[in-house]
Amino acid sequence: MKHFFLLIFFAGIFGVHSQNAALIKRLDGSTISQDSLTSAIKNLMNKADVKGLAITVFNSKKLVYMNTFGFSDVENNKKLDLHTNLYGASLSKAVFAVVVMKLVDEGVISLDKPLQSYLPKPIYEYEPKVWHEDFKELKGYPEYTKITARMCLDHTTGLPNWRWFESDEKLRIKFEPGSRYSYSGEGLTYLQVVLEKITGKPLEELAQERVFKPLGMTASSYKWQEKFEKDYAYGYDEEGKKQEKDKDNAPRGAGTLETTIEDYSKFLTAILNKKILSSKSYKELFSPQIRIHSKNQFGPGALEDGNWYDNLELSYGLGWGLVKSPYGPGAFKEGQGSGFQNYSIVFPDKGIGMLIMSNSYSTGKIIKYLLETGIQDKYTPWEWDQYIPYDKKL
Repeated sequence: MKHFFLLIFFAGIFGVHSQNAALIKRLDGSTISQDSLTSAIKNLMNKADVKGLAITVFNSKKLVYMNTFGFSDVENNKKLDLHTNLYGASLSKAVFAVVVMKLVDEGVISLDKPLQSYLPKPIYEYEPKVWHEDFKELKGYPEYTKITARMCLDHTTGLPNWRWFESDEKLRIKFEPGSRYSYSGEGLTYLQVVLEKITGKPLEELAQERVFKPLGMTASSYKWQEKFEKDYAYGYDEEGKKQEKDKDNAPRGAGTLETTIEDYSKFLTAILNKKILSSKSYKELFSPQIRIHSKNQFGPGALEDGNWYDNLELSYGLGWGLVKSPYGPGAFKEGQGSGFQNYSIVFPDKGIGMLIMSNSYSTGKIIKYLLETGIQDKYTPWEWDQYIPYDKKL
């Protein structure tokens, strides 16, 4: 009952008309009732042993369905609610991309000017206050001076995803900047550090000023806040084991976002309605910057090229992955870590989208079916993302 009244409240905020609220329109023109979607979600959760799940669906660029299921803390029988804090993981990057593009709109930074050129001395000469500000190892890779904001946002810097994934845990340039897609949290972090030095403001302040406060995202932050203590979710790994909640991360645009299903839905509503940014910046966000030919996004398949996704014209924009569909481009962003599994996709031309946030790693086993059931999204590259359904083997 509480969720019902909250849904009506949000319907008023986002302009959803009650006479249209009962049916959800999908990409192919078909519809599904909210009750049917709710039942299907519960059934899928049971099949994949998902602990907690939050779902939002958008029609006509407005929120039409929002619901939560399961538990934020299974062991203490605490239910996952609309205002429960959830770890956003790499959903952080989509928000950070909008922060960056706002700074581009303001003339603070250019997408194509080498980032090093904004600084009075080499980035590796700065004394780090936290580990992610340590770029001393780039002294041995002079090609880093070619890296631009565009390369950071479209993951073509040549930097690794994270330095700790390297065999020696050292930062390096692995290929010529701009030449190849390779997902890199380090690339986004390099951009963040340069922006902090240019503006004299920390990431959290930049994000609050340009995204969170303008959109009323009062429960979102790149750093842990005391107010999150009253209601937050624990993550559960692939074996269903409860993970310790990490509360002491230094803010990083690439991966420390704390948010709620309510707040991130406000963000996606703004994206669908092209709020915050100029039309030029939105065109950049959703324009293919680099084609992707790898078999998978991560693992050995990330180095194996082929034509697996040519029919989707799989590519990367600025902060978002892109696919081609008969209904216009789809812009997606995933996020996983510490047991959390998140996915969002919007089809701006159709005004349709879906947000999935979960505290269970096993949600990856039902993402394909959630998307197909909710909005008939058959274009998400689930094999590339390695969202292998519970009833399939590759």
